[in-house]
Amino acid sequence: MGFLMGLSRAIDSLNGFVGRCVYWLILIVVLISAGNAISRYLFSLSSNAWLEIQWYLFSAVFLLGAGYTLLRNEHVRIDVLYARFSPHRKAWIDIIGGLFFLLPVAIFIMVLSWPMFHNAFVRMEMSGNTGGLIRWPVLLLMPVGFFLLSLQGLSEVIKRIAFLAGHAPYPGSGQSYSDVIRDN
Repeated sequence: MGFLMGLSRAIDSLNGFVGRCVYWLILIVVLISAGNAISRYLFSLSSNAWLEIQWYLFSAVFLLGAGYTLLRNEHVRIDVLYARFSPHRKAWIDIIGGLFFLLPVAIFIMVLSWPMFHNAFVRMEMSGNTGGLIRWPVLLLMPVGFFLLSLQGLSEVIKRIAFLAGHAPYPGSGQSYSDVIRDN
């Protein structure tokens, strides 16, 4: 279990680092967007490349930030029932959901998106818009983003299993398995 928990910590660190880097992309997007709007309305200058870089950066924020969002347990969910469950039941739901839904779908999308990136890279595919950008960097975001999400999904499953085995606190609570059982 020690190796798996070490792996989980390494994945958490990786996605934490990527998430903190992605924060800065939001500032860059805002500055580019403001600069593009100012140049368009004040000087009648516009560029499809500036619009596309905004789209690329927004894509990077969402795709690269997905693993970080899962790490922070900030994904949108409907907690009508889940919030009322015990940590033990939540751990089981998270394990089943991770193994049978999150990981298969994320890996499937990652695998399917790789050929799109590869073809765009080999062909040096360009945007169809005049003055547009090359496509492969934005297409690379899909397999990389879903790879990071898959890793984080694996980390979350490891943490829940460690909790159920009594080797780690419930993720985010600071309580051990025995503390949680005693409280319920």
